[in-house]
Amino acid sequence: MSSAVAWRTLEGSTVDGKFPLRQWLGGSDHSAVFLTERMIIGVTGPQKAAIKLVSAESADSTDQLARWRAAAQLSHPHLIRIFDFGRCQLDGEQLLYVVTEYAEEDLSQILPHRPLTPGEAGDMLPPLLDALSYLHGKGFVHRHIRPSNMLAVGDQLKLTSDQIVSASNAAAEHRRRDAYDAPETAAGVVTPESDMWSVGATLVAALTQGSALPGETLLGDLALPKTIPEPFRGIARECLYLDPKRRSTIAEIMARLEPAGRSVPAEPEPVHAPPRRSSRAPVTIAILIIGLMVALIAFFSRGKSGPSNPSSGTAEQSSQTSPSSQSSAPPAAPATTTQAPPATISAAPAPHAQTPHPHTANLSTSQGDVLHRVVPDVPKSAQNTITGRIKVTVHVDVDTSGKVASAKLTQPGPSQYFARLALNAAQRWEFAAPQVEGQPASSAWLLHFRFGRKGTEVSPEKLKH
Repeated sequence: MSSAVAWRTLEGSTVDGKFPLRQWLGGSDHSAVFLTERMIIGVTGPQKAAIKLVSAESADSTDQLARWRAAAQLSHPHLIRIFDFGRCQLDGEQLLYVVTEYAEEDLSQILPHRPLTPGEAGDMLPPLLDALSYLHGKGFVHRHIRPSNMLAVGDQLKLTSDQIVSASNAAAEHRRRDAYDAPETAAGVVTPESDMWSVGATLVAALTQGSALPGETLLGDLALPKTIPEPFRGIARECLYLDPKRRSTIAEIMARLEPAGRSVPAEPEPVHAPPRRSSRAPVTIAILIIGLMVALIAFFSRGKSGPSNPSSGTAEQSSQTSPSSQSSAPPAAPATTTQAPPATISAAPAPHAQTPHPHTANLSTSQGDVLHRVVPDVPKSAQNTITGRIKVTVHVDVDTSGKVASAKLTQPGPSQYFARLALNAAQRWEFAAPQVEGQPASSAWLLHFRFGRKGTEVSPEKLKH
């Protein structure tokens, strides 16, 4: 195909005998996206999806299919899911196709009409960065972060997945096409730092409708207009350094979005670290010594005089030995103040967890269990803003395959940032479906997240239907 007009003539065709091309949604000379439908086992009626067609002559077919195969294995709530891919022939032309989630709109459709508000930009960055953190942690780079590849699926922002590549194979597969591509990509160099440049360029475009994007000729680090409000101006500036090593990291940007001055004090901890340990230590030692002396005096006094009668001796011993034994023994923390180690998860509610929900069910294989647990990855800089503990509870509905079908906050806590981290992590949990009359059934869970300076804890709680 050589033009958008030629691609549109394919409307009404069927790809691979199962994906009808219902409506042309957009594309270029070398690719096109159509609205299609896919059948899902157990779901009545066809479900909307998007299908992208790529001319097999404009790409290395084997490598492209391998990239889609690798991307299809990725699973993140802010990445568009890949359902199917393969080869086909339409109108005598060899094509590649990839079927993905259908999105209602993308950011590039909004910007011609208005820029994003600072609040909207603040809502856009966390899911974008969360998806990138996941990709980079898995050894992938996105390569094409830009407004047209930031899609809205329901009330969630998602990045496209069909152009993701392994970081080890990204070099020499990409050339700089526009201001969203990092300068080093002109030499075929693509790294996670290249993605950070694209984040900065996308943020500038979102807040200025593209009017302040860097030009094709770059002679030095960029000076962005002061009309871009903080912290976004600083974030964009530090993503758009010409030297990739100087660019902001994902953790640094998240810390900027949740500075200590804007953090909300969390609920007080039941365990309090002893303040000014060095000043209280001498007092504690003195008390222990005095207690020991009292105990010794009482012991020798009883040894010399002896009890006058059994009853009085018992009473005297009870009244004297009890304080001495308490004073001489090292002070033990009350059971209610025991704190679990940070960054741990237990299948049963932890000792510090809230009173169990009245509909809590026992966790067993027949009743369903947790198979895959995800703990939010909180940057140290964000952890340092926490006072006490931040509690977040997420309710998840789990389908018969054990995947989370929906998640919602039932206790968001005082911080939107940590609430988002908990919600995103909850959507990636996996469960063993409970058995009802020998058949897998859906289930519902409460996931109790507790964020602290020393780590994050999660306690799953199964609910009865």
